[in-house]
Amino acid sequence: MRSMTLLHISLALLLGGCAGGERPGEPTGVAIDDSHPSSAHSSRVRFLVLHYTDEDEATSLEILTGPRVSAHYLVPRHPDRELGAPRVYRLVDESRRAWHAGASAWAGRPHLNDSSLGIELVNAGPDRPSIEAASTVAWAPFPDDQITALIALLRDLIARHDIAPTGLLGHAEIAPTRKIDPGPAFPWRRLYAVGVGTWPLEADLARYRRLFAAGPPPLATLQRALAAWGYAVTPSGELDNATRGALRAFQMRYRPADYRGRPDADTAARLWALLARYRPEALVDPALIAPSEATPGEPPAPRG
Repeated sequence: MRSMTLLHISLALLLGGCAGGERPGEPTGVAIDDSHPSSAHSSRVRFLVLHYTDEDEATSLEILTGPRVSAHYLVPRHPDRELGAPRVYRLVDESRRAWHAGASAWAGRPHLNDSSLGIELVNAGPDRPSIEAASTVAWAPFPDDQITALIALLRDLIARHDIAPTGLLGHAEIAPTRKIDPGPAFPWRRLYAVGVGTWPLEADLARYRRLFAAGPPPLATLQRALAAWGYAVTPSGELDNATRGALRAFQMRYRPADYRGRPDADTAARLWALLARYRPEALVDPALIAPSEATPGEPPAPRG
């Protein structure tokens, strides 16, 4: 008898829902006809932004579930496999705007919360508040199983949202005067080795090292190149906070052995090699032609 009552209640609720013609999140007061779907659309997501939490897992979950900050996903340090795959927390639906990026910009787009998904990794970061004396800072490592889980998540997100390699970013890159995460211990090159993210080709890197052998380009030229890559930097010829932050963020990702935020020939070579591979149109700018390069106005062919 009890089971029949529960069945009747369930059927009544089901029929009531059908009669109302409403689904969660749909307009009320109108009848929506879905029989003519358009193919002219794409994902709103253009960027995936990686962070570290600077807290343990329990505290990270408490902070990231509101009310002031959030992220779409949280990857534990050692994801369990009770469900047959590494457990990753989804904290905000991908259709919603999480509050993870703050004041931010990349490639001319401001307010990246509007166009990104935020992914936090449980990680303690540096062992001290100041990282100015880079050689004395110890950074918490990212365990192998955490990065394995992250790679699986990123591959899925990249495929579903059609994210370009240049669309995978660290928080420090989009907010370089405020943030340093995910820091120099994060294994960007490991991600690139499995087809996720960006890295310069060795041939390009060797070529630009030769071209900059006499020293880095003028600071205003380096600033133009940083801006062409995506940083919110104004070519002024002054080593201002924005430029130092951008250089530090760039070095943490592509040359983590030395991230003091100083302009040098090796940093310039890595930056130009990345432009040559991923943004060759930027090298049409005569101001970005490296010393001894070919005819100005003829950018190198795309590589890779």
